[in-house]
Amino acid sequence: MATKSLTITDEAYDRLKAHKRDGESFTETILRLTESNRDVMKGFGEMKDVDGYRDAVELTRDKMNDDLRERERR
Repeated sequence: MATKSLTITDEAYDRLKAHKRDGESFTETILRLTESNRDVMKGFGEMKDVDGYRDAVELTRDKMNDDLRERERR
């Protein structure tokens, strides 16, 4: 496999590193983040079994609905 060296700023490096998963190389990270056929639905429902997740979603939804109703009222 051919390789290339890149020069990037510290900020760009830090941002890339923040997206890097455990055990993932920087090449794998870049390829994952720049994949052109990314499935926008991937990951939906992944947290449905996490304790407290459903309650947090419902509470957030209720707060948002209350806020929207208040804005409409004004």
